[in-house]
Amino acid sequence: MARYTGAVCKLCRREGQKLFLKGGRCYTNKCAIERRSYAPGQHGQGRKKISGYGMQLREKQKARRYYGVLEGQFHKYFLMAEKMQGQAGENLLRICESRLDNIVYLLGWADSRAEGRQLVTHGHFCVNGKKVDIPSYLCKAGDVISIKEKSAQTDAMKNIIEANGSRPVPAWLDLNREENTAKIVNLPERDQIEAPVAEHLIVEFYSK
Repeated sequence: MARYTGAVCKLCRREGQKLFLKGGRCYTNKCAIERRSYAPGQHGQGRKKISGYGMQLREKQKARRYYGVLEGQFHKYFLMAEKMQGQAGENLLRICESRLDNIVYLLGWADSRAEGRQLVTHGHFCVNGKKVDIPSYLCKAGDVISIKEKSAQTDAMKNIIEANGSRPVPAWLDLNREENTAKIVNLPERDQIEAPVAEHLIVEFYSK
């Protein structure tokens, strides 16, 4: 299973803003953006004029890195989004939001999307009562996600849930904290998606 294994703080610095790839660390003064807000590399502090194509590329890369998706998968999502009713850019973000690893993170059951991906892979969650260990599994409205009873009893999972207990949960997810279950009320509208990207630039990038 392909995934990015490099230094994630460099990704935030390259995009010039926090993508919250390291969980709680991103909220402290240890965040790389707080200490070095310029791009990584020898010429990171140089001033560069960016072209229209460059802006489109940066938005596409930012979205990929925000959700932890590699290029092939992300392009596949775009092709899916084009075939759906509505605006392709919003459909693309909606697809990314419906990934199981992303939903696990949004529910506070993981400190970051990368950790959510790992926990899903290790088989700690169920969808509609059946174990799902595929991070890219696309959930649908009406699906019920739950933590496996055995997993919920582990100290590691208890610590994660407690640490993220005050994190706000999106309105399109109905979380039952006592039972460690959540129902997808509906797939999110654009104003319910916090991804810091201009999706129309991604559409322009892939439409060339």
